[in-house]
Amino acid sequence: MKAIVITTPGGPEMLQLQDVEDPKIRYDEVLIRVHATALNRTNMFQINGSYPSPEGASPCPGLECSGTIESVGKNVSRWKIGDQVCALLSGGGYAEKVAVPAGQVLPVPHGVSLKDATSFPEVACTVWSTVFMTSRLSQGETLLIHGGSSGIGTFAIQIAKYQGARVFVTAGSEEKLAFCKGIGADVGINYKTEDFVSRIKEETGGQGVDVILDCMGASYYQRNLDSLNFDGRLFIIGFQGGFSTEVDLRALLAKRLTVQGASLRVRSPENKAVIISEVEKNVWPAIAEGKVKPVIFKSFPLSEAAEAHRLMESSQHIGKILLVP
Repeated sequence: MKAIVITTPGGPEMLQLQDVEDPKIRYDEVLIRVHATALNRTNMFQINGSYPSPEGASPCPGLECSGTIESVGKNVSRWKIGDQVCALLSGGGYAEKVAVPAGQVLPVPHGVSLKDATSFPEVACTVWSTVFMTSRLSQGETLLIHGGSSGIGTFAIQIAKYQGARVFVTAGSEEKLAFCKGIGADVGINYKTEDFVSRIKEETGGQGVDVILDCMGASYYQRNLDSLNFDGRLFIIGFQGGFSTEVDLRALLAKRLTVQGASLRVRSPENKAVIISEVEKNVWPAIAEGKVKPVIFKSFPLSEAAEAHRLMESSQHIGKILLVP
């Protein structure tokens, strides 16, 4: 089969389409012929060598896919050959075929095309496991999403509004903020021209927000704490702003704050299967109702993976970037 190979750690130019062996499935896995896959920033870190594949995972990039099941392991009962599905992967999505544990597979959501379905597994599992399963965002609470126009951000806006939350977002242009408001964000903050702490305090009567989903890490850490309400929860999912900082810990005690972090990719298959089950139960109905829609910026042929990654690095996109074998 054809797959994208990282020839040596570096930039997008190190991605090459090559012939590789077809993956072999285990007793609890299915083999999917990939119809589409999607880019995630984690793939960028894998390509530059700072975030290697978990042990046992495919060395090829790609953390989600959609496609058709070609074969099933002997212990797989739910899925059968010919089923159209999407899946959460530990790697290997940038290829014509991929093997994945059956517990990480989802049906294509009702009303969504097979191609567009690839935009959901990674963002849905990331947002549902962090904002809802762990940080327990509830109806009537407030959520701040940094990077509101990203794939994770555009999904988080929609599912948080569906769950009855008030949504704040940061983004770096008025165009991106307008898009975020168009899909449900209540308050948009341009981080290049505004201080998001001051704006949040202004919009919440000095209280702050209840939950923050943060992709920046160190550079936003203290300001995130300053932006939280009493009993607020900060969940860190990335380090685009660095991973080391000094912090004033007094706010943690005074406001009873919770700070957590997690990476989806390194979770065990058993843990991912629990998240997948919760996503199917709680998120898929919202998609079927048309309340949460795929946000696709552009699709590229698999052979143009390097160009797709250059687009992601530019941060000019809104939503997801797809690759189609």
